This record gives sequence, C-alpha cells and structure tokens, in this order.
Amino acid sequence: MSVRIYTGPHSDRGRGPAGWIAYLPWALVALTIVGQIVWVLTSDGARTALTILTVVTFFLASATHAFISRGAGWAIGYLAITLAFGWAIERIGLTTSFPFGLYEYTGTLGPTLFGVPIVIPLAWSMMAYPCLLAAQRLSTTRVGVALIGGLVLAAWDLFLDPQMVGEGYWTWSQTGWELPGIDGIPLQNFLGWLLASIVLMWILDLLPRKVAGDGVPTVMLVWIYLSNVLANAVFFDRPGVALWGAVAMGIVVVPFLWRVWSQPQW
Repeated sequence: MSVRIYTGPHSDRGRGPAGWIAYLPWALVALTIVGQIVWVLTSDGARTALTILTVVTFFLASATHAFISRGAGWAIGYLAITLAFGWAIERIGLTTSFPFGLYEYTGTLGPTLFGVPIVIPLAWSMMAYPCLLAAQRLSTTRVGVALIGGLVLAAWDLFLDPQMVGEGYWTWSQTGWELPGIDGIPLQNFLGWLLASIVLMWILDLLPRKVAGDGVPTVMLVWIYLSNVLANAVFFDRPGVALWGAVAMGIVVVPFLWRVWSQPQW
C-alpha cells in the first residue's frame, strides 16, 4: 500500500490535537448522527428543533476539526469565507431569484439576518468543509478542486431541498423544468447550487493546503451520503431523490473513499 502526501503549492502539515480537545469534534459528530436518526423517527413537531440542532452540531464538528487540525488562522479563514458566502448567496437569491429561482423562507427556521435564517449559512459552512477536503484528495489543481468539490456539494442539495421543502421550511413560487423523480423543485435551483458551489470551492482552495488526519470530515461526508440515500429510498418514499443523489454524490464519494483507503495520509 502506497502513501501519497500532497507537497505542491500551499501544502503544509496541520497541527496535531492535544489532550481531550482531540475528541471534541468526534463528540459533535456523534451528536449530529444521533440527532439526524432521531429526526427521521420523530414526529413533525420536534423536527424543526432537531433540524437546527443538528446543523449547529455538524457546523461545530467541522469548525472545531478545522481549528484543531489546520490551525486557528486556517479555520478563521474557512469560517469567514463559508459563512459570508452562504449568507450572501442566499440573500442574492431571495432578492433577485438568481441563481436558485423564485423562493422564500417560511419563518420556521429561527432568527434571520435580512431575511436569511442564521442556520442557513451554518449549513453551507458545515458541508463545504468535508467537500473541500474530499476534492483536494482527488485533485491537486484549483480547477479540479472547484469542479469536484462543487459537484459533491451541489449533489447534497439533491437530498436537502426535497426534504426541507417537504417540511415546509421554504417554498417555491414557480418551478418550471424539474428533474424527473424530484417533483416541486426547479431544475434552476440545482444548476444554481452547482454554480455557487464551484465558486465557493474555488475561493476555499486559496487557503493553504494542510495534510492532517481527516477522519471527522470523512465520516460526516460518508454518513450524509449513505443516510440520505437510505432515508429517501426507505423512509421518505422518494426513490427518485435517492437515485439522483446516489449517482451524483457517488461520483465523488466512491473514488474519494478508494483514495482514502489506498493512499492514507497521516
């Protein structure tokens, strides 16, 4: 088995964790997974609180892992970029209908900042982290990272939007063209996600690349992938969503897992 460590532009080794703090991201991962399992099994009344809670715990898992493994400077840069981008792209979307189409939030996701629920930028940030690291394991070029990371982040929305619209967290005024098997969500939304995600990954890849133990983001990426395929196929009765998401996200997740197994980095 070979070991390949990236040593190209911007490469560096992240700081190793020390003491109990090393387990904090893993504890947050466990809380996120348990919360999402309970979300599927619980009644509608508790789901909104669990949605917000699991976004917060996932966000904190990504943020604390970034701080521990890549240092405070890198983590602050990642948080500043993802939170600002997530809020800005949603604000632009609400006011101009670009790039996602004509939609609006229903006011059920907690406090807002100029119409954008605060939890939404947290969701962009939490998922951007494992997507970026997966893309960087599969490509050493900025274009490659932007395209691969953008694809896997946008593919996540194939699961996310049908689920959140089904819960009534946001609505579409008009849909137009739709993907076969994913009703009620405009195709423009998914294309907009792809465009926005590619831009976000391009910006994030400007941060220095640091080799670190990335078990936490790897587990979360795989969990999000497998759990959403299972939930949509079995619990939500959305086979079209399960199939689209399985294929689109699997294009990145499967080769990423092969790379993690065949070329581990420490």
